[in-house]
Amino acid sequence: MTQSPPPQPPPNATGKQCKHPRVQIVSRDDDAEYVECKECGDVFESSELKDMAIEETKPADEE
Repeated sequence: MTQSPPPQPPPNATGKQCKHPRVQIVSRDDDAEYVECKECGDVFESSELKDMAIEETKPADEE
């Protein structure tokens, strides 16, 4: 009986969270724009990138 290889963890499961310093637009919709991180390969809506930046600058006492 042959065992299958263990599943690979997603790119962000390495313990470090990518801050997506370099992105490129991969798709545009009527009301959305999707970007891909050149570092980790994640694809997400560009508005999420703005939300991530806001979360990083929020003081810890506001959480």
